Amino acid sequence: MSYHQLFPDPPPQPRSPGRHRQEAAPQPWDMGHPGQGPSDAPSSYDDHADLGGLRSAYRKLRRVATLTALGYFVVFLLLSGYAPGMMTGRVSGGLTTGILLGLVQLPVALAAIAVYERIARNRVDPLARSVREQAEAATAATTGRPERSAWPQPSGGARA
Repeated sequence: MSYHQLFPDPPPQPRSPGRHRQEAAPQPWDMGHPGQGPSDAPSSYDDHADLGGLRSAYRKLRRVATLTALGYFVVFLLLSGYAPGMMTGRVSGGLTTGILLGLVQLPVALAAIAVYERIARNRVDPLARSVREQAEAATAATTGRPERSAWPQPSGGARA
């Protein structure tokens, strides 16, 4: 092994005398997701329509929240760099447009968080609850005993 190589070659693997190719034990990452490759997951996970809807709802929620908060910040930076005359314009007294837009960033970020939380609670959480309940019911049906979720349920917190 040379220290000048960026990615050195892996060490040689011992070979058994009877076989030309040694087969490694399956690893957890080789199992894939339900519906892909060898898996012990019940078949009802494979055909779960709400799971695709849940994925797309999370994806859409993340995109909207990110574009809202970061989009405003990028607009502020672009105006600061390419429109300095506008950003130094006086609104009233010693308050400039740049300072006003900078101060508005905090309420915009808080509004993005509030909208994210509201949409997550009203649209995404019911889908996640449905998927979890159906997965637990399918697990109970295949094993014959009810299985508790590995994820703890919310205890209530400040906004229960």
